[in-house]
Amino acid sequence: MSGFPLITPIQYGGLIVRAQYLALARQKIAYCAGAGYHSVSHENEYKQACRAACAEAMKAIKQGSSAKDVVITAITALEDFPCTNAGIGSNLTKSGTVECDASIMDGNSSAFGAVGALKGIRNPIQVAGKLLEGDIFLAGEGAYLWALDHGFIACRDEDMITDKSIQTWKRCKSRLELSDVDYKSKPCPLENLCNVSNEGNHMDTVGAVCMDMHGHLCAGVSSGGVIYKTPGRIGQASVYGCGCWATSRQMNKVGVACCTSGCGEHLMKSILAKECARLASRRDAVSAVQEGLEDVFLGSPFLSTVEQKLGGVLLLRVEEEETADDCTVDLVWGHTTESMCIGYMTEQDKRPKVRLSRLHKGQQHPLLVEGTVYRLPHR
Repeated sequence: MSGFPLITPIQYGGLIVRAQYLALARQKIAYCAGAGYHSVSHENEYKQACRAACAEAMKAIKQGSSAKDVVITAITALEDFPCTNAGIGSNLTKSGTVECDASIMDGNSSAFGAVGALKGIRNPIQVAGKLLEGDIFLAGEGAYLWALDHGFIACRDEDMITDKSIQTWKRCKSRLELSDVDYKSKPCPLENLCNVSNEGNHMDTVGAVCMDMHGHLCAGVSSGGVIYKTPGRIGQASVYGCGCWATSRQMNKVGVACCTSGCGEHLMKSILAKECARLASRRDAVSAVQEGLEDVFLGSPFLSTVEQKLGGVLLLRVEEEETADDCTVDLVWGHTTESMCIGYMTEQDKRPKVRLSRLHKGQQHPLLVEGTVYRLPHR
């Protein structure tokens, strides 16, 4: 079956919503390469990272890998691309070092594994995946030593730093030092750091959501954090309920996998991943992402003093049909940032589908929601 044409965008309370309906395969991998600012001049580089990650993930799916392993495979590939703010090429701390956050959640078992402020490990998502087996969150030196004890190979900071990340760090340092605030005696204001990051050529947290051949769902995220952060700072990519969330379909025949991207402290105060997943368990995915970003995030009383709230959501919702031997799968993404890079692929696709979603210039309401819908037969 072929896909139906793209539906004309509709206005909904100031939001721009697009939905595309396609008939696709049983198994899928969807992932985002971050919500933030994606330079037009580097657009092909971002899309290449998405395509490569999707291709690696699809290999794992066809080999019968679990949703957890597919998510780890996809995010590992994204961490290895220097254009992403995860793994190699991550934003640098105030001290000029690399500290990464990552987490993963398995919808079938509800297990959660995470690392925070992890130094010296090339792929933090792999350590988080290993910690998932024990439902553990480790940070700092403890996470690093645990990784070494469990077979992970250490790397030098120099192996994680790129020319681009150094240039971004120097530009941020210079800009902040021109202000009247004494950054040597206290942490940099979050609002300044998020705005500087959003204006640069760097992406934000990367993440992945997946449903495997058994219908199990999983979500994961990985991030180098906000530029020029104080060493030891932990962002939403490590925090339970904030960076990723996944549930099974056993309770009400609805399963959800969700991950977030953007300014970590904004996302933590709204517990956005868990909240969007909760909304999706009760209503359609588009409404869940709309309400999550507009009411829970932009309308949060805990963010009332924040002028520019930066966030993005990728959500996979699976619902079993009561009167037919199939299920409906919604893949929806939304963002308040200038842009968000998305890639997705199914077992029957010859190549990944990649989209760089951008807010329209002059758009008064800073929110864009898009998505696709699949109807899949049960095995």
